[in-house]
Formats: sequence, structure tokens, C-alpha cells
Amino acid sequence: MFQPRYTITDRLLANIKRIYALVAQLNNRQFPDIVLAEFERVAREVSTHTSTSIEGNPLPLTEVRKILKSKPSHIRDSEKEVLNYNQILKDLNKKLDPGHIRLSLNFILKIQKQVTAGLLPTWDSGYWRKRPVMVVNPVTNQALYLPPDAKDVQLLMQDLVAFANRSRKTIDPLILAGIFHKQLVIIHPFMDGNGRTTRLATKVLLAAMGLDTFNLFSFEKYYHKNVSRYFGTVGELGNYYELADKIDFGPWLEYFTEGIIDELTRVQQLLSAAAVTPQTQLLPHHLRILEFIGKQGLIADRDYAQLTDRAKATRAIDFNQLIAGGVIARKGKGRATYYY
Repeated sequence: MFQPRYTITDRLLANIKRIYALVAQLNNRQFPDIVLAEFERVAREVSTHTSTSIEGNPLPLTEVRKILKSKPSHIRDSEKEVLNYNQILKDLNKKLDPGHIRLSLNFILKIQKQVTAGLLPTWDSGYWRKRPVMVVNPVTNQALYLPPDAKDVQLLMQDLVAFANRSRKTIDPLILAGIFHKQLVIIHPFMDGNGRTTRLATKVLLAAMGLDTFNLFSFEKYYHKNVSRYFGTVGELGNYYELADKIDFGPWLEYFTEGIIDELTRVQQLLSAAAVTPQTQLLPHHLRILEFIGKQGLIADRDYAQLTDRAKATRAIDFNQLIAGGVIARKGKGRATYYY
């Protein structure tokens, strides 16, 4: 039976308290639906880029955005990987009502299958691995970690899922999600797609704590800031069978919760400008700008002039208010100026 070793340090406790305070602050404020929809779209783009980039996908964020917008028919594997991840984020966000998803082996297999669709042989996509694997240093090609044997994978996963489900009422959801994340990486149950599947499944467990702003933030972004630190903290060195009873989840839990704080703080700062108060409420003319950008991707003053009878100087003020609030940005100069 899986029994993780960890200590609730003062630092970890402080992180958990900070997260719940941030969540409460966000959930107690109101935001226009159009702003929330835009933030959700951006969060999916960032999550898609950073999570696939962590695993070696070379596409920059600008290229990822183009692919998600155009959805090309003839695509490379790197583009397919991006489209797969973005689609499953959309699918999961529709199902993430707190308490409505119960983690299961089948659920995890379905995530991996969608993540790797068209990228792996059919017998490796949506199935536990049947062959040995090792984690190597990409520079020296030396073995860093030997995961458990393929024959033990399903039993270890059953044990992990049972632990997660029976502990929902006895272990803080943040600690539980963090333990699940690291242990799934340690088991390394698939031939490929382990990291992406782990981060997506962890999103599901985080949603179980009632984080209404779940689909607005991307905790993968924090890992992407320092990939070496992420791998060094979530992973282990050596042979699984020699390490299994000695692994300390504590340092990872501190890092895991710090990442959530970092992203929640960033989102809170961005959303502050869009809060519905007498001073910051987005007015109908602001919404017209955002609706146009939502459909076309950008807007120029000449476009805005066709949507409203506001004077040119007033239109400039409208754009500047949205820029000051961090909702849009300006690019270009003179007659070539546009906003996105």
C-alpha cells in the first residue's frame, strides 16, 4: 500500500494558507464574462506551449498561437502535439466541476491516449507500457533513473489511484495533488507522454478543491521558467526499487505549492484591472473592442471607428484604458498601429 513520506513544514503550511487566501480573493470578485473567456483562451495557449516545451517541443509561443488559430491540415509531429494538448485542455475544462470527476485508471489512460494520438503506435497510446524504459541525461546520455518494471506498472498505478481517492477527505487537496504528481512521474507508466499526462491529471485533482479560477491559470508556466529545477525536484536519481521506501515528498510539495502561488498571483494582478467595480467596470464600448479582437485577433482605430460614433480622441482614450488595465497591448506606429 502506497504511503508517501513527507513533513508539513512551516514553509509548506504557509504556502497552503497563501493559496487558499488567493483563491478566496479571486472567487469573491466578479469579472465580465468576455474578459474571463479571453483569459481562459490565453491560459490554454500558455499551458499548451509550456507543457509541450518542457518535454522538448521546439515551437515558440508565437508559433503555437498561430497553429491553434489556423489548425493546419498537414502538420508535423510538433504541431500535432500542440493541437492534442490544447484540445484535451478544452475537454477537461468542461468537466472540471468540483467533485464531479473521480480519478480512475481508465481516466488517466484516456488522457495519455489523447495526448499521444497520432504520435505513438496504437499499442502504446492509451495503454500502460509493456517494455522497460530509463530516464537519461539528454547531454551525456547517461542513465539517471530506472523506473519500475513494466510488469509492476498497473499494480503501482492502482495503488496510487486508490490512495488519491481514499485520501480526499483526510489529506489537504494541495498536498494530495502534489503527491500524486510526483508519484506518477516516478512510476513512469507510459512509453511516452508521462509528463504531459501527469500535469493534466494533476489539474483535475487541483480542480477538486473548488478552484473556480482553475481554467484561468497555467501552473506549467512556473515549471517552464526553470525546467532543470522542475525535473530535479519532481524526479529521482537511481533505481526505483532501491528508492521507493526512502523518497521524501516534502521538498517537492514546497516547490509545487510555490508554483501555484506564483501563477495565482500573476493572474490576480492581470484580472484586477477588469474587476467589476464603479471604477474599473468594462463599459459597452470596451466590450465592443474586445469582442472584435476575439473574432479577428486584432483591431485598428479604423475598425473601431466603424463600431462606434465616438470621436477619434475619445477612441484613443478607450484603447489606452484597456492598455493601462493590462487587457490589451499596442503594436506598430502611426497608421499601422493596431491592438491585440
